[in-house]
Amino acid sequence: MSSNSGIQIPSRLPLLCTDDGVLLPGSTMRISVDTARNMQLVKSRLLKGTSLKSTIIGVIPNTRDPVHDSDELPSLHSIGTAGLAVQVVGSNWPKPHYTLLITGLCRFRVTQLLRERPFPVAEVEQLDKLEQYTEGDQADGELGELSLRFHQAAVQLVGMLDMSVPVVAKLRRLLDSLPRETLPDVLASMIRTSNKEKLQVLDAVDLEERFKKALPLLTRQIEGLKLLQKTRKRRPDDDKRVLAIRKGGVFPGRQFSLDEEAEDEDGDDTAMLEKKVKAAAMPEAALRVCLKELKRLKKMPQSMPEHALTRNYLEMMVELPWSKSTTDCLDIRAARVLLDNDHYAMEKLKRRVLEYLAVRQLKSTLKGPILCFVGPPGVGKTSVGRSIARTLGREFHRIALGGVCDHSDIRGHRRTYVGSMPGRIINGLKTAGVNNPIFLLDEVDKLGKSPDFTDHYLNVPFDLSQVLFIATANTTATIPPALLDRMEVLQVPGYTQEEKVEIAHRHLIPHQLEQHGLTPQQLQIPQDTTKDIISKYTREAGVRSLERKIGAICRAVAVKVAEGHKEGKASLYLSDQNTENKEEDSGIASPPEMPIVIDHIALKDILGPPVFEMEVSERLTLPGVAIGLAWTPMGGEIMFVEASRMEGEGQLTLTGQLGDVMKESAHLAISWLRSNAKTYLLTNGSADPLEGTDIHLHFPAGAVTKDGPSAGVTIVTCLASLLSGRLVRSDVAMTGEITLRGLVLPVGGIKDKVLAAHRANLKRVIVPKRNEKDLEEIPAHVRADLDFVFASTLDEVLKAAFDGGFPAAVSHAQVVSKL
Repeated sequence: MSSNSGIQIPSRLPLLCTDDGVLLPGSTMRISVDTARNMQLVKSRLLKGTSLKSTIIGVIPNTRDPVHDSDELPSLHSIGTAGLAVQVVGSNWPKPHYTLLITGLCRFRVTQLLRERPFPVAEVEQLDKLEQYTEGDQADGELGELSLRFHQAAVQLVGMLDMSVPVVAKLRRLLDSLPRETLPDVLASMIRTSNKEKLQVLDAVDLEERFKKALPLLTRQIEGLKLLQKTRKRRPDDDKRVLAIRKGGVFPGRQFSLDEEAEDEDGDDTAMLEKKVKAAAMPEAALRVCLKELKRLKKMPQSMPEHALTRNYLEMMVELPWSKSTTDCLDIRAARVLLDNDHYAMEKLKRRVLEYLAVRQLKSTLKGPILCFVGPPGVGKTSVGRSIARTLGREFHRIALGGVCDHSDIRGHRRTYVGSMPGRIINGLKTAGVNNPIFLLDEVDKLGKSPDFTDHYLNVPFDLSQVLFIATANTTATIPPALLDRMEVLQVPGYTQEEKVEIAHRHLIPHQLEQHGLTPQQLQIPQDTTKDIISKYTREAGVRSLERKIGAICRAVAVKVAEGHKEGKASLYLSDQNTENKEEDSGIASPPEMPIVIDHIALKDILGPPVFEMEVSERLTLPGVAIGLAWTPMGGEIMFVEASRMEGEGQLTLTGQLGDVMKESAHLAISWLRSNAKTYLLTNGSADPLEGTDIHLHFPAGAVTKDGPSAGVTIVTCLASLLSGRLVRSDVAMTGEITLRGLVLPVGGIKDKVLAAHRANLKRVIVPKRNEKDLEEIPAHVRADLDFVFASTLDEVLKAAFDGGFPAAVSHAQVVSKL
């Protein structure tokens, strides 16, 4: 088929009729194949053929309107282009079709149609014999002059383009190396021309006629570029980057488009992206990665899926605040006033923030600490983070970690995965727009894995030293130890009743009035009513339920105010009609008097019967009941311990969903009481008080899991009451761990437990002697309301828990803790 003298095509060619355009010799074109004849040609000739000859087909432009096309073979255009099938790609979406990449070789004329089914085959005559033209032929006569003019115009056109673009530089080299008789076909396939104009170039078999047909098209393109340069607003590279790459390629495997309006935008976007990368002030390592990715992007066809992924990556990189930051407001006095206005109490947290500001004044390069606020829900951990951001003048961003079980949510997905994206920290920095925001890692105790930061998506380091991380948690028990070790833990205890009342009247009530469109002149909630809401309708360490109850009151009052406003208008209208019988005839009540004051009767009407009743005294009417103090993530709680005895074999039954530690505490209490039964007169005619007796120990509520050692003293007191038949004081609560020798050991959560006893209106609290130092954190007015008994032995506990003490038969030496 080929020889040293030039291209020779077979005398018989399968014909491919296409509506996609006109294929010219020397150009490359993508053709979509979906008709039955063309599909059969691809299957039988291209896919099953094994020789080079089988990849040469004839491409005939379809001159009939494809809308009115039928299954019949259209009348064939007499001139076509023999093409080499370079690539065949099949797809089933949206319907079965093939996409062919075909390079034009030469013209041919159809001399006879040999068959139509299953695909057309024709006998052809080769028209282009490129070897017949020599340099000498081009130098003389009109043909030589046309050839020279066309070459000069082509050089002028390329000179108007940006030579830094690789494909433009390659085209410039091709103009000097290609035979000039090939230039009309090559340039006509590149410039912006219609299919009708390309068909005229295809039909120009005579070379001189071909130059005459293509030269006006080239001249028109040059004039269009000149006009564009004059009228278009001048921007860098706009007048040069008018050459865009289509899906085809560069001759002989490429094709160009000079469509400035449609395809120029991508080149402009890439140039703009490059400027943004250089202006982002990235660190050297990140800049090298971006420039490398940008270089890959320029060489990548838009049809590749990786093109969009790389572009998204670069856009993310330039949007990150590598060098943007806010200036900290380091006025300590102003910060103290702002924190006091935003939050009542929380002195430890406020002191830590002021310490940070003071150190930042002395050392500007201080790294941001990682603070962890641990406390019950609703005590204001998240709102304190917002106040700190306002105090420092920084941007605030909250990241909710509840339910996160995959570290990729925080550290990002690697770009090798489909749908990869950055982690929450990088997205938060992008949202905040600065590199020193305050990040609130909410519910860090519900995190499945450690959020040690290394973003997989960026794959380059990002300096987080100026970010102030604030984490919140209800408990430290479920925080991974490696993460907990890196954080500064600040305990945020629950509020006392007095603090809740103050918070309600300073913040909650004004906020709810504003949210419901009310004013203090329309609704007033006295402090006594607020105390009733706190004690009878909410039992929590924070103030969320309290705010919801206040919101319910505001909604009920809003209904009254709205009805009264409407009724007032109706009454006024009726009074104008009949002033004599204003109230009797209208039947409409007058508007309610303002302000509406919520007393205990209105409170019951709005919120219903009290949810919580003080049942302490009623529960302690029989021996065998004691009150303990427990700590939960929701704050401190009082806990009743009940015991009963019956005839049996001396067995102990424990109920109430107890953990192993609490079960061991119950067995310790039984063993200590049995060993000291004679001392405390607990024998019932025998040495063992459990002889012939079974004991059942229960911890309400049965649906709540309980564990921990702090119920030891409560279990001992409960069993001592049961075995002695004496009642425990109804105003006493206790906490502490016990040993087999009768010592009382310290426990945690003292402040929350004491506040729970205070909320329950208890008067005496028994705590371990070594927990006396923890009372300094308790507000002074709470300490004044309670009588604290510090016990180091169980003997002291029993004496304080019963009226008149717990008498012993004989005096015994006191055991002193050596721990």
